[in-house]
Amino acid sequence: MHGPLLQLISQNVTLTESDKALFGQYFEPVLYPKNRVIEEENTTPKYLYFVVSGFVRLFHYNDKGDEVTTHINCPPGFITSYFNFVNQTKSNENLECITECELLRITKSDLDLLTQQSSAFKDFSITVFQQSLTYNETRSKELATLTAEQRYQKLLKNYPEILHNVPLQYIASFLGMNAKSLSRIRKEIIK
Repeated sequence: MHGPLLQLISQNVTLTESDKALFGQYFEPVLYPKNRVIEEENTTPKYLYFVVSGFVRLFHYNDKGDEVTTHINCPPGFITSYFNFVNQTKSNENLECITECELLRITKSDLDLLTQQSSAFKDFSITVFQQSLTYNETRSKELATLTAEQRYQKLLKNYPEILHNVPLQYIASFLGMNAKSLSRIRKEIIK
């Protein structure tokens, strides 16, 4: 199960055999069923997850009690409430498996040990952090500047598999609209 993670890392840095052994030591494989909340709000995130297969989302409840999806992860990739995981503070977000998921997870203390013991993983961690910052900045700009239809079209182009695996209400929330608006946009595109 570590293969996809090692493959992703190898695209960015050179791994030694000892680096590969460390990943097996520190990243724990776990399987979760569909609709399982694996990290709850008002708690400190215990793990950084690497998604081997399946779809995972971060969400919180707004002041009206509605769920707001802030991130949907398509494999392969990392997901957690990053700020809270890194700082070991309580998060206002829930992490939920949308589908059945194969994940690798690592605690903050083990992540710190791994980055101390493996310069390759330290370098890779910097790359992941930079990509995360870029993603969040781009997402903020797109929510502010693109129309709802443009955001949906971009999602279709970049992540077409989301439509077959993620409920429309989560997609709509992630795109900053309600489910009715998304349905209307989808109907217009089909015409």
